[in-house]
Amino acid sequence: MAFASRPPTQLLLGRLTRQLRPRRGACARTMVPDRCFALELPDCTLAHFTLRADAPGDPQGARWDPRLAAILGSPGRNYSLCLPVAPDAGYGARVRAAKLHQRLLHQLRRGPFQQCQLRRLLSYCPGGQPGSAQHGFLLHDPWDCLETRRALVELLRACEESPHPHLGEFETDPHGQLWQRLWALQDGQQVEVGSALVMPTQEPPLHPVLPDLPSSVVFPSREAARAVLEACTSFIPEVQAVLDLVDQCPKQVQKGKFPVIVIEGLDATGKTTVTQSVSDSLKAVLLKSPPSCVAQWRKIFDDEPTIIRRAFYSLGNYIVASEIAKESTQSPVVVDRYWHSTATYALATEISGGLQHLPPAHHHIYQWPKDLLKPDLVLLLTVSPEERMRRIAGRGMEKTREEVELEANNVFRQKVEVSYQRMENPSCHVVDASPSREKVLQTVLSLIRNNCN
Repeated sequence: MAFASRPPTQLLLGRLTRQLRPRRGACARTMVPDRCFALELPDCTLAHFTLRADAPGDPQGARWDPRLAAILGSPGRNYSLCLPVAPDAGYGARVRAAKLHQRLLHQLRRGPFQQCQLRRLLSYCPGGQPGSAQHGFLLHDPWDCLETRRALVELLRACEESPHPHLGEFETDPHGQLWQRLWALQDGQQVEVGSALVMPTQEPPLHPVLPDLPSSVVFPSREAARAVLEACTSFIPEVQAVLDLVDQCPKQVQKGKFPVIVIEGLDATGKTTVTQSVSDSLKAVLLKSPPSCVAQWRKIFDDEPTIIRRAFYSLGNYIVASEIAKESTQSPVVVDRYWHSTATYALATEISGGLQHLPPAHHHIYQWPKDLLKPDLVLLLTVSPEERMRRIAGRGMEKTREEVELEANNVFRQKVEVSYQRMENPSCHVVDASPSREKVLQTVLSLIRNNCN
């Protein structure tokens, strides 16, 4: 049956039922029986399910999620797109998958897909195997339009990357059971290569993407972040200049005798004003991350997928560390953002769902990288959401990508704030930046006197 030419619904369901029964043995060879999926729902919760070719019954302790049934079994048509990446794939494969994911995201928001609803879908292997997570989408077409199907096929045909994205389609059979059919391109034609029953599965204790974070966005070392950018030299000319600057920095640096104070905070919390005032009061050197030597390319990397963007900011931290080591031998150093900022925004972006899906407090993901120079004190400036929005409106400046996300997505902002508060070794000292500038400055200087020699 050609994918682009669809029979009437009842006939299609009849064919589907006949096809599924004799092909279950073949499906068992095609589908991965223990692969699970996490679907982000409108209320920022996650619904988990798996695919079973032989329908052995509900996994022990798992209950069918009515929210999942309401979405996958709703009127219209649901499609899944997942980007396969081998668990042992190198950084080059991960970068290519991230670029393809970004391109598909842009395409799925245009043309015939504008009438569709798009949700984040994560495919993963149970047990927390690093490298098993595959990012994708669930596309709901409320009108079940043939044009949507054709456009999806064209997206796959246009993908030069190998392996191609996995395209699935959800169907409810005459018995009320929900199935996923898996399609692939063969000789330029869309053919069905497998089908499996959608089954409930228990939510894992930790978010399934967590094992992948050290190799994708929260890099534990300079070399891990460098390896990502090394894989980008062929399509981002500025990468080589960044790598050259990083390679000029010693791998092992030590802080001088003077204190190093990092000031963190969301946009419009008064960070720029406070860092300047503190540096003036202490007669300190003021540094920023990313440093000026790479800040000229910030816009280029901000437009790249998260794995590339975070690798750029991570390496910026190591360049700043070299500057800190030098300057702290002569005077105090104040740093406008550092590693905590890089990590918190990465966590808030990559962890789908709500606050409850963040790694728990004291998880190792919140620990400072062992090869990165550590500050003496980290201060986190906070204001109420209302005050922050008032300040942004009064600035009259173009909003950064992160400002737009913080403004539009309250859950994203909360995940950033909670991630900041869970950072350890060193942790963040929270400072209320709502009072007058003078009072905030006095509070900050008092914390510095009490925590730094």
